[in-house]
Amino acid sequence: MRALLTHEVGSLAKPGWRVRAYQEVAATEADVDEARRWGRRLDVPGHEELVELLQRGPVPRERRDEIRRWSSLYAVRLLESAGLDVVYDGEQQRSEMYDWAVSHTEGFERRGSVRSFDNKYYSKAAVVGPVSLRRPFHDDEFAYVRSVAKTDLKVPITGAYTIADWSFDEWYDRTTDLSRPLWERRADRRRARRDLVLGVARQVIRPNLESLIGLGARWIQIDEPGASTEPDELDLVCESFNASVEGLQATFSTHLCFSDYHLFFPAIEKMNGCRQFCVGFANYDSRELGTHAEQRPGYAVIAKFRDLPYRPILGVGVLDIHSDFIEPPELVRDRVLYAVDVFDDPARIHVTPDCGLRTRSWEVAYQKLRNMVAGVEMARRAIGV
Repeated sequence: MRALLTHEVGSLAKPGWRVRAYQEVAATEADVDEARRWGRRLDVPGHEELVELLQRGPVPRERRDEIRRWSSLYAVRLLESAGLDVVYDGEQQRSEMYDWAVSHTEGFERRGSVRSFDNKYYSKAAVVGPVSLRRPFHDDEFAYVRSVAKTDLKVPITGAYTIADWSFDEWYDRTTDLSRPLWERRADRRRARRDLVLGVARQVIRPNLESLIGLGARWIQIDEPGASTEPDELDLVCESFNASVEGLQATFSTHLCFSDYHLFFPAIEKMNGCRQFCVGFANYDSRELGTHAEQRPGYAVIAKFRDLPYRPILGVGVLDIHSDFIEPPELVRDRVLYAVDVFDDPARIHVTPDCGLRTRSWEVAYQKLRNMVAGVEMARRAIGV
């Protein structure tokens, strides 16, 4: 892999015209203007076909797949136009990272919506039977993205621990005998929890990975935003990752969402199937320029990733996805140079946003990513790579 490789982490916001098509309402004039403007700006081939479709009124149900593909194509072109080395499609073809997975999996029933953060909600499900894959649920999107992308791809998927953690367990933990001593019930629940998480890893995630690899996927990122929910289960997070990927022929990375990253050590020393970690740091960092520790407080933990025995690459988050602040290229440069200095090996540093950019507008996301790429180029020149 190229030193200081740039790539996205996962999601982008869905355009208004894509959202309204699935709400079965007509696109607004602003939606149509947005489709036309971004189509021209990103040089999306044939985008006037989309504009014409949106102008006719509510998109017919039988043409929704076209809308999903258009949204996917626009997102691919946005990331490529920003200059990223590796792209995907901002998860445009999925409903949501959790819902999309459980919708294609046996053993789940929906239980309503719950709040995740800000005004964002997801549809929570309960496990009501043994989990198993109904059919691979990333194959069609991967085949399409590969057909239109001009750069290398990295496929993000939701990991086993997060799917299990975000679900109610009404099956694996159903046999606890409340008459038994508390310590025995707790041990039963731990065993049930492990059975659920590893069941998702082996019966859902792994066959999805095998199918993607069979189609030609070479880099797959397993997202675990729930990984630090229960600090005493970090060994289980690692076990589920290894169970998902062990023996498969691809590059596997993981994304760890905002947390006290010190909590992950020493547990992730066992996560030796992980070639790269994508981790958010900019959210905790200052906006001052400089490459010394006092200017880069958000990056204090990265030496622990450097010292992992299997020497993974670190995807250094340099864009705060919770703010519309557009990081100047010079700030990106200094964050990258600090990481390179700590690792003393630019080949072990990649550069990414902190997390998916779905909470930002496309305009803000685009400007952030363009400045990220510009800052990385400045860092490459500074170290001569």
